[in-house]
Amino acid sequence: MTGLIQKPGEVSENKMSKMRGTTILAVRHKGKVTVAGDGQVTLDITVMKHGARKVRRLYHDEVIVGFAGTTADAFTLFDRFDSKLEQYNGNLLRAAVELTKDWRTDRVLRHLEALMIAVSREHFLIISGNGDVIESDDDVMAIGSGGPYALAAARAMIRYSDLPATDIARESVKIASEICIYTNDHITVEELDIEQDDEPEEKKVRKTRSRG
Repeated sequence: MTGLIQKPGEVSENKMSKMRGTTILAVRHKGKVTVAGDGQVTLDITVMKHGARKVRRLYHDEVIVGFAGTTADAFTLFDRFDSKLEQYNGNLLRAAVELTKDWRTDRVLRHLEALMIAVSREHFLIISGNGDVIESDDDVMAIGSGGPYALAAARAMIRYSDLPATDIARESVKIASEICIYTNDHITVEELDIEQDDEPEEKKVRKTRSRG
């Protein structure tokens, strides 16, 4: 994935090695944008939780975010990012850039170890603590230990099937769970309609959850 908007440094191997315990996948396809994530929390060699919710909605349900990294760090970033979205009236790109500025310079935030996927109807981003705000070259992106497996599966399904975005995301994370020992098949899926219409707002934004 390329399309770098801001990149003052590289993610170190040590930091990346600690971001292994999850799979988060985003798919933009057929008028939908979907983020799916597994539910496993792993501490060293022990599975601590099966149903963690790593995919959430922010800013009046108009932004979906998913995280890979330590749980405490991720929740701290959720709160900060939500504040940025409120500050900039839901402008995802502006909020992401401002968050990475704080992430690099704030004494507390700069020690947080996580990656985030953040999507809206207009933007499709990966955000890191090194100040990276990255847009995917295509309509699929993934983070976490099972990310490469889910990414490959999703690209294949987009090319060779007629499945909608939500099914592609769910099935791709399920495939990753069969390969990655840090990923399970307790999958959370959130979806946005990309195309605006005249329907009431509550019909434009659908919440979908699936537990494998």
